[in-house]
Amino acid sequence: MSINQEIVEMRMSMFRSRMADKSIDYTLLWDPDNQYYLSNFQAISYSRPIVLLIEQKKSQYIIPALEEDHAKEKTNVDEFFIYHEKVQNSHLNTDYKEPLCNIMNDWPKDVVVGVEMDILPASIYQILHEQGFRMKDIEQDLIELRSVKDQEEIYWLEQAGRLSDAALEASFANVRVGMSELEFDSFGDQKLLEMASKEFPGLIVGYENWTCSGIERSVMPHLHSSTRKYENNDVIIHSRQVWINGYRAENERTFFMGEPTEEQKKCFQLAVDAQQAGFDMVKPGVKAKDVDIASFDIFEEKGYGKYVQHRIGHGLGLTEHEEPYLRFDNDLVLEEGMVYTIEPGIYVPGVGGFRHSDTVIVTKDGCRSITAYPREMEKLMF
Repeated sequence: MSINQEIVEMRMSMFRSRMADKSIDYTLLWDPDNQYYLSNFQAISYSRPIVLLIEQKKSQYIIPALEEDHAKEKTNVDEFFIYHEKVQNSHLNTDYKEPLCNIMNDWPKDVVVGVEMDILPASIYQILHEQGFRMKDIEQDLIELRSVKDQEEIYWLEQAGRLSDAALEASFANVRVGMSELEFDSFGDQKLLEMASKEFPGLIVGYENWTCSGIERSVMPHLHSSTRKYENNDVIIHSRQVWINGYRAENERTFFMGEPTEEQKKCFQLAVDAQQAGFDMVKPGVKAKDVDIASFDIFEEKGYGKYVQHRIGHGLGLTEHEEPYLRFDNDLVLEEGMVYTIEPGIYVPGVGGFRHSDTVIVTKDGCRSITAYPREMEKLMF
């Protein structure tokens, strides 16, 4: 049940069409998620560089020897160049730049090379520049290709959303005063891994989560879970991402230990209303910035705009946060098949932080959420 090879080949074909449109002869890709999208191969660690080279009639990988078998099992690229780090193989290539430079030495000097300009290593940029190759940034084309999900991608996103809901349910079923943030997380971890192991044997499933409990911690939007123990009257934000076959869903809820104050109730409801405004705005033809502004206006009208610290949401798929972003300055027009988090929040000193996040798919006439854990206050008081 891994990604269908025909789909991967279709993506590669679309990417090559983009290359042709820009008169790009060769492309060098460094980003692991871009490599996975176009080849179906993803390593655990990239401390040893991996490079995907693409031209119109063939593709090549430069990979470390310890990834050779894995890469050849997962992808159908035409050629592999291996570099080594064992003393027994010291007479072979020991640096990824050796095969890369050998390949580039065979290129005509008038070729155009596509690169991801934001992440291309400076040393490789220098080599390309010294060789006299012209470079064109191909990154935006990859963003555009990846931003509209195909049906296979949507399937895996839906499974990730379903697993995240089950994880939240398991954590909330065991929540109590005196447990630590890490203990709370662990109930959801165990549930989703049990489900995934039973339902998707042989696949890679992962997760990350963080919990910010108490007034002081909850007003800082991103903190790792800690050993802090829940106390009466805590306001808590719990965030969880689950991925399966590489595709991610995000699911976050704000909840209370005990009865919230009137001010906390007001802030919680504003966050819910702002999220709903975002849901209502998302549809094909709408600009990304209008979704963010519609949400912000809910807070601003009630005098809480100054407590907003971030955009309403980000793209989601293979990467934890990926473009395009739902930001006040983004004129991108939404399309059917795009996937976003909708997660407006306010962080009020002395009161607490308040944010739900759900993952939505842009549909023909609106959007639908692939995360479904209850958002209502009465279901989030313990």
